[in-house]
Amino acid sequence: MENRNHDNTTKSVKKRKKRINRAFRTVGKFLVLIQLLLTLVFLAFIWRLGMIPVKYVAGLGAILLVFAALLFTLQAISRGKAIISKLVSVIMSAVLIFGSVYLYRTHDAVMDISGDTLGTQVNSMLVAVRSDDPAEKVSDTSDYIYGVQHAEDGSDVDKAMEKVNEEAGTEVMTAEYGTLNEQAGALLDGSVQAIVYNEGYGGILDEVYENFQSQIKIIAQYSIESDDDIDAAIQGKAAEVNVEDESFNIYISGIDVYGPVSTKSRSDVNIIATVNPKTKQILLSNTPRDYYVTIPGVSGDSKDKLTHAGIYGVDKSMATLENLYDIDIPFYARVNFTSLITLVDAMGGVDVNSEYAFTTSGAGGAVISVQKGLNHFNGKQALAFSRERYNLAGGDNQRGKNQMAVIQAMIQKMMTPEMLLKAPDLISQVSDSVETNMSMDQIQELIQGQLNSGGSWNVKSMAAEGTGDSQYCYSMPGTALYVMQPDQASVDAIKSEMQAVENGEILTTE
Repeated sequence: MENRNHDNTTKSVKKRKKRINRAFRTVGKFLVLIQLLLTLVFLAFIWRLGMIPVKYVAGLGAILLVFAALLFTLQAISRGKAIISKLVSVIMSAVLIFGSVYLYRTHDAVMDISGDTLGTQVNSMLVAVRSDDPAEKVSDTSDYIYGVQHAEDGSDVDKAMEKVNEEAGTEVMTAEYGTLNEQAGALLDGSVQAIVYNEGYGGILDEVYENFQSQIKIIAQYSIESDDDIDAAIQGKAAEVNVEDESFNIYISGIDVYGPVSTKSRSDVNIIATVNPKTKQILLSNTPRDYYVTIPGVSGDSKDKLTHAGIYGVDKSMATLENLYDIDIPFYARVNFTSLITLVDAMGGVDVNSEYAFTTSGAGGAVISVQKGLNHFNGKQALAFSRERYNLAGGDNQRGKNQMAVIQAMIQKMMTPEMLLKAPDLISQVSDSVETNMSMDQIQELIQGQLNSGGSWNVKSMAAEGTGDSQYCYSMPGTALYVMQPDQASVDAIKSEMQAVENGEILTTE
């Protein structure tokens, strides 16, 4: 009787173990099926991103699917709980979820900087008082006289003044001036207690009034949507370019602000990248910010500094350079100070070649010692190096060359397979401070093409030269400013090299 009870107990235990094992196998299969579903979602997001060549996506997909099949088989044949394989499946599923979210956000970040989502350009309007004024906000200025001028940005001034009146709780008194120069002078001499002006003109005022921005205090900033959108003709021209097979020019503009990249501002960096994707040739051509040129559609026969063209919109800067070099520029990329720092840091720094040894003045945000030859810079150091002009014998000319040296170093590092695979992450980190009219499809094609073909690029730099002068400028009438008269021989030399790149010739880097 006892033996019979023992046998029954043993059978009952075995049945219970079988049920438990079946349950564990079922759970394991379910976990692997979830992993398989997440694998398919992950691969779909990679495909959606559109930057990884098909051969890499297919290879990764095969590895992930084989791995899932292996785990499923282990769960099916396991006679025990197979805890380890279940744990592996859960961890893998978590990784796939994280990866899918990352890819989703990255796609949206790339879309944000692309020409597919270009928004309205923004004018940053500032309210300024003298630096020693007790007012800290607009509500403290209800009894102030505001200096205004409508010759430039008239409608934006009106919109900004509406906001001033709202914050002041009353309609403040205003005094009208004919030029920005007169308006700024009235603030400094006490004729008015506050002024409203476009932030883009701040650098110009520093040229007229020594250390102007140190003599004032900004108490408010209003972002006013510009009435002028990016020229539709530019977008149409950009859409027609096959970036995988055709040579093209892209205007790289570095604007002198830390805020939104859509803000109209002076362009302190003006570089044209002439790209031939077939021969892997890139020519970087720098044009000094102070080049004395006409601004098509703005200045008429009058001349102005190249940097001032950016105040009227990136399309005006492009038109100015197209006119100077007799070329078409379908693309642009705008970056500000924030994006340069972020991007260089995200790349792990860059190795930049300097023609000279010098110490930066601090005007670029940091004091660093630069050695002749190769220097490894982080983001802040790269910005300080590229903005320095005061401690350089060549002044603006050499600054332009240094800026190209930084960009050249970034391009060469970015074209490595390691960095290209990190491109989505890099783009995601700078999405708020980079803007381009290149479409999402074109960005995807460029990255895919390089990953498919591999190989290094030949990058050559050139810089237009000029002679310093003092002349009246369209943007600041009545006041002579420092300008650079173009050296036509250097302009023609750049034209010749641009044509060589377009014709598929191999550039010498001597």
